[in-house]
Amino acid sequence: MRALKLARPNERLSVLCLGAHSDDIEIGGGGTILGWIASGVRLEVHWCVLGAIGPRAAEAEASAAAFLAGAVSAKVEVARFADGFFPYQGNEIKAWLKILRARVDPDVVLTHRRSDAHQDHREICQLTWNLFRDHLILEYEIPKWDGDLDRPNVYVPLTAGALERKIELLLTHFGTQRSKDWFDPETFRALARLRGMECRAPERYAEAFVMRKVALA
Repeated sequence: MRALKLARPNERLSVLCLGAHSDDIEIGGGGTILGWIASGVRLEVHWCVLGAIGPRAAEAEASAAAFLAGAVSAKVEVARFADGFFPYQGNEIKAWLKILRARVDPDVVLTHRRSDAHQDHREICQLTWNLFRDHLILEYEIPKWDGDLDRPNVYVPLTAGALERKIELLLTHFGTQRSKDWFDPETFRALARLRGMECRAPERYAEAFVMRKVALA
């Protein structure tokens, strides 16, 4: 398996992170973000959560600040679209994202996976591809009771330290989710170990993504 680096230490990388809910980006790509920062990449991040109301909005902002500590720049935006109803709010969400698109031009976009079983996640992915047609898009995965994990084709190896830090931050910042039977260290560690096995990660752990289109120069 050939390794391709998006950025090396001291190089700039701008990333747009899109999530439907307050913990989505952290679960799907939090280790990757932490790893880039730890490796010395000059990370510039625009972090957008589309649906977070009340306590979940506060969780989203606090968690993003923790995950992005050490980034060169970080902009966090939290919208308040209704959880579970994104397909029925498509016009309003697309308008929100069109305004965002006019303000940002990232090197890479992290978004939900197209085949995710959650309707809110699929809506964000569809709109990402509709609006960010000239960008590198990586679709992240989120484990859940639906059993909808897919076959990824991009892997980001994680250090054991980055994975444990990711898990620590998830458990610290998302008290509203701790009652869910899948939201625990074993779930996050198990998926990272499986993806690490698939890509033979040096420290045994990885996050995985789907990349649908890329042009090699």
